[in-house]
Amino acid sequence: MTASATTSSTTTSSSNTNQDPMSVYYIHPSDASTTQLVSTKFSGAGFNNLKRSMMLTLSTKNKLGFVNGTVPVPASNSAEYKYWQRCNNLVISWILFNLEEHIGKSLLFLSTAREIWKDMENRFGYASMAQVYSLEQQLLEIN
Repeated sequence: MTASATTSSTTTSSSNTNQDPMSVYYIHPSDASTTQLVSTKFSGAGFNNLKRSMMLTLSTKNKLGFVNGTVPVPASNSAEYKYWQRCNNLVISWILFNLEEHIGKSLLFLSTAREIWKDMENRFGYASMAQVYSLEQQLLEIN
């Protein structure tokens, strides 16, 4: 293969990256930034339910890698960077749209979907002793 053929092939593949439905950079016309991905907006309780619902939905849209870190940030001077940035911003908007306003505002200025997700896992992904105690009290009231 000649150098010009290689260059042409590389240019073609990078320019079609966002047109291939199997690519993580592909955005379907129905993928609006205001898509409600889960049944109710997350208010701070039940993070594991939100996590499971979001993981399923992001996986079907081939965007899970932006949250779990398997789609790395390309170099800012690479041809892929603009596609990555556009998809990352779409995933961020999906996450923020599916949160109550006060939670979304606290995450608004993080720059990647991965950073937002890690922050949410740190804040909401475990039960504090106060939450455990409250649940135990509620269970006692039921009996």
